[in-house]
Order: sequence, then C-alpha cells, then structure tokens
Amino acid sequence: MQTAMKTPTRSASFLDAARELGTEPNRVKRLRARFLSLLVACCAGLGAWIVYLALSMPTGYHSRAWSAAWVGFDILLLLALAGTVVAAMLGRQIVIMLAVFTATLLLCDAWFDIVLDWGSSEVWVSLASAAFLEIPLAAFLLLRVRTLVRVSLLRRWHELGLPGDPPALYRIPLFYSAETPEPTASVPAPAPIPTPTPAPDAALSE
Repeated sequence: MQTAMKTPTRSASFLDAARELGTEPNRVKRLRARFLSLLVACCAGLGAWIVYLALSMPTGYHSRAWSAAWVGFDILLLLALAGTVVAAMLGRQIVIMLAVFTATLLLCDAWFDIVLDWGSSEVWVSLASAAFLEIPLAAFLLLRVRTLVRVSLLRRWHELGLPGDPPALYRIPLFYSAETPEPTASVPAPAPIPTPTPAPDAALSE
C-alpha cells in the first residue's frame, strides 16, 4: 500500500474559514468579488487622478496649516511607533499591523521631507535623515514583519503535517489546510497458472 502524502489545498479551507466566522460561504464569495471590484475601481480612479494632478497642479502652493499638518503627522508617527514597541514587548499579534503601518509612515515622512526641501539648503538634512534614520528603520520593521509571518507560517505548516518547508509568501494561499488523498492500494499480480505434468505411467505407455 502506498503512503498518502498531505498537500495544501485552498478552496476547502476558504469555505471552512467562512463557516468559522459564522458567515455563509456564498455570501463571503459575493463580498470578496465586490471587494476586489472596488479595489480595481480605486486603482483606475487613482491613476486618472494622478494624471489630472500632474497636468493641473501648480509648482508652488502656500498653506496656512503647514505646521498643523506636519505636527499632526509626527504625532501620528509617534503613536504608531509607541504602539509597535508596546505590542512587541507584550508579544501580541497586532505588532505586525502596527509595524507595517509605522514603516509606511516613515517612508512617507522621508519622501515628503526630501521633495518639499528640494532646491533648498535644508535638503541635505532631509537626505541624511532619510538615509540614516527613516528608511533603515522602516526596512528593519518590514523585515521583522516578514520574519514573524514566516515563523508563524512554518509552525502552522508543520502542525498540519505538510511536507518540506512552506513556499514564498506570494505563492501560498491566503487560507490553506492539509488535504490527504485517499491511499491507493497496490493490486497484487495474478498468480501464474501451474502447467500439468504427465504421469509417469502415461509417458511409458506412449
């Protein structure tokens, strides 16, 4: 009998996840289709908006809430970074979301600092801040997030008894479970039919 090997499957666990959430699988499928349609529409709308801004926006603009915008942004960044530290110290799953959010804010901060200071003497301070503080810290957080996700995935992969190591994150399904195919029994070969041998008396009489 051949040994059955577990393989990851997607569709069954997607429906199981919907049932665990107390939602009908068909309703989840409809919501997923609407969500994807909304995201595609947002991408198309954002692309058109970018073209419009590139053609219509002035090269300079005077803002009366300049300090409020940057102080508010830095307060948000501080709260996100502090929340990431607290979640990491407590060992909570929410640290993944907070770390990604904080890394995104850091990259946005570096981008706007450099672009808005471009052409002035302060651009060198913005470049140094981005190169030695904001971008390295954002990269560190994103790498830690990737490590946490891979470790959680590896533990779950081995708990399900799946062979080898899990694939890259962009290849593995969002929901997965172990599916063991039915073992196939090997059919024994038919026994050879014995050939009758003539009796000694019959051979002498001939």
